[in-house]
Amino acid sequence: MGAKGHGKASGAGTVINAIATYKGSAFGIDLWTYAEVELGDDFRGIEGEIELEGERETGTDTRLIERCVESVLRKFDLPLRGYVKTRSEIPVGSGLKSSSAAANAAMVATLDAMGEKQEEGMGALDAIRIGVDAALDVGVSITGAFDDACASLLGGFVITDNKKRELIKRVEKDFEVLILVPRKKAFTVHTDVKRSRLIAPWVDIAYELALEERFEEAMTLNSFLYCAALNFDPEPMVKALECGIKGVSLSGTGPSFVALVDEEKGERLHETWGELGVEERVIKRKVNNQPLLLL
Repeated sequence: MGAKGHGKASGAGTVINAIATYKGSAFGIDLWTYAEVELGDDFRGIEGEIELEGERETGTDTRLIERCVESVLRKFDLPLRGYVKTRSEIPVGSGLKSSSAAANAAMVATLDAMGEKQEEGMGALDAIRIGVDAALDVGVSITGAFDDACASLLGGFVITDNKKRELIKRVEKDFEVLILVPRKKAFTVHTDVKRSRLIAPWVDIAYELALEERFEEAMTLNSFLYCAALNFDPEPMVKALECGIKGVSLSGTGPSFVALVDEEKGERLHETWGELGVEERVIKRKVNNQPLLLL
C-alpha cells in the first residue's frame, strides 16, 4: 500500500475569454472536481480513472490527469509510479473549466500524497503552470487556459496574461451564480480561433473594464462579442438583462451561460431561463473565493 492523497479544485466562469487576445479573466464557482492519488512501487507507471455521475467512464481520455501527476513527481525527482482518480460535479464540455479543475485537483492530491516533500517548494502558480503545460501537451486547450486554471485553484476573480502566464490581479467578491447548461457540448479544441481573433480590439475594451474591477460589464460585453464570433444565440443573455442582471456571460467557448445574481433576480432568471424551450438545466451556486494552494 502506497502513500495516498486527496485534493479538489473548483469550476469557473468566464469574464474575458482569452482566445482573442491571450488576456483573460475568470472567477471560481463552487462546483467541484475531487481527486485521489496513490503513489507506490506497486504501480508500473501512472494510470488514471475518471468517474462521472458515480460511474467509471471507460474510454475517457485520462492523459491530462496522468500528465499532471507525472509532472509533479518529475519536479521532485520521484518515481513515476501511481494511480489517479477524479470524480466531478462539473458538466464536461460546457465551458465551466472541467479540464482546469481536473488538472488542479490531480496536482493538489499528488502534493498531499507526497506529504512533507511538498513543503520543499511548489506554490499555486508553479502548479498552475504545470497544469497549463499538460493541457497544451494533450491538446485540450488552445491558450493553455492560464486564467481558468488560476480561478479554479485560487478562487475569486482573477485577471491574467495567458501568454506571459502572469497573474495580474485577484479579487474576492461575493455573488450568487446562476448557470444555464445546455445538453449539447462544445469542446474548446473545436473553436474557430480565426473568427475569435477578429473581435480582439473590442475584447480589449472588455478587458480594460475587468482591470477596473467592473466585472459585470466586462463579462457582458465579452459575451456579446463571442456569441457573434462563435455563432451562439445571445437570447439567454438578453433574457438575463431583462431580469435586471448586469453580469452575464457565455462561459468559455460555450455552450453554458453564467450570470452573477442576487437572490431576487436569481429566482426571476431561473424561471425565465427555464422557459427558453431548449434542452438544458439551470444550476444555482456561489462564487468560490477559497484558495486551495498558497501563492
